[in-house]
Amino acid sequence: MNIQISEYFTYRKLIRFVLPSVIMMIFTSIYGVIDGYFVSNVAGKTAFAAVNLVMPFVMILGGMGFMIGTGGTALVSKTLGEGNKEKANQYFSMMIIFAVLLGIVLIIAGIVFIRPVAVLFGASEAMMEDCVSYGRTVISFTCAFMLQNIFQTFLVAAEKPKFGLYTTIAAGVTNIVLDALFISVFRWGVTGAALATGISQFIGGIIPLIYFLRPNSSRLRLVKTKLSFRPILQACINGSSELMSNVSVSLVSVVYNLQLMKYIGENGVSAYGVLMYVQFIFNAVFMGFTIGSAPIIGFNYGSGDTDRLKNMLKMGVKMMLITGVILTIIAMLLSVPLASLFVGYDKELYELTLHAFRLFAFSFLLAGYNVFCSGFFTALNNGGVSACISFLRTLVFQLLSVLFLPFIFDTEGIWYAITIAEVCAFIISTIFLFAKKNKYHYM
Repeated sequence: MNIQISEYFTYRKLIRFVLPSVIMMIFTSIYGVIDGYFVSNVAGKTAFAAVNLVMPFVMILGGMGFMIGTGGTALVSKTLGEGNKEKANQYFSMMIIFAVLLGIVLIIAGIVFIRPVAVLFGASEAMMEDCVSYGRTVISFTCAFMLQNIFQTFLVAAEKPKFGLYTTIAAGVTNIVLDALFISVFRWGVTGAALATGISQFIGGIIPLIYFLRPNSSRLRLVKTKLSFRPILQACINGSSELMSNVSVSLVSVVYNLQLMKYIGENGVSAYGVLMYVQFIFNAVFMGFTIGSAPIIGFNYGSGDTDRLKNMLKMGVKMMLITGVILTIIAMLLSVPLASLFVGYDKELYELTLHAFRLFAFSFLLAGYNVFCSGFFTALNNGGVSACISFLRTLVFQLLSVLFLPFIFDTEGIWYAITIAEVCAFIISTIFLFAKKNKYHYM
């Protein structure tokens, strides 16, 4: 029996509802990690460093999908809560059309500018061709990547989170199989990794598209509509925190890489790449919960049910704090096998990665709380507050930390930076929750 977003949620029911989204995000992260594993172990650490160097630019482009998806889902969920299903479907259809058009523009821009971007990001001569090859290939699938990101959120609003999970699994399995084939068998290197990723993204985007184009049993369906500036702009403002988060993480990654090249060299970039892959998986739990719970929050806000809104905030905060502690412990326990998995072939790189991992793991204690608070305000259609939290958390605090902490702690400061940023973001998120309680009545 499907759980509807209009229901009253207990802890058990909430876990059941968000679990497909959590697993979906974990799978999405894992098949990105598989890319890194094959590139690192087959193509070598220079190719691995090249992929990690150009990845921020790729994520900025794809992050447009998260912006439209989360912001659009907030708008659509609120509209459903208001009882206007027809308008909700029109808004939903607008977001998909707009995403496709924007994706085409981004593909052209990305292919044209990938080489100067790689230079800007600090690519060495040895890394350059791998950067360009990987970048141009994976950017060619930007439309599919954006649609995949958008449908991950809209499938939850449509009360079909399990369908989203199955689609993600299909895409993930495709990526793993093609990685093994293209990299290990055909020896296509970073181009093979990019092609495997792109094809898997196409599957992740096209299956939900076909589903929503046909008559279905969900709350949403793609219908004939005209693009309207106001709802698209509102969705983009609502989802600006997600875009801000993706852009900020990508920009900060560039600064991390520049600092690591300065203080440590290529090994530092490779070690940071491993940390990012692991962070993707662990943060996927927080993102999955937030994506899964957002339509419920948006629906309750649209229907004016403040009691259920209070309930969702209380459960969300408690679950994210507890999950943060659990994931920190898991990260510590898995530090040795994960470092060995990616860079065990190089003793010096392995020891560096292991040390960095153990310092980096403390960031998970508060990351979930901060992600949820940002997503909570997105679901309330308050993109300004959500974007502010994300902007400070993922850009300002991290940027200041990674630039200045090395002056105090040398290279240790680089690995401490994200934890310090999460502590600062925790304070800001809490301030906003209390500052806005009278407006939304969630406390």
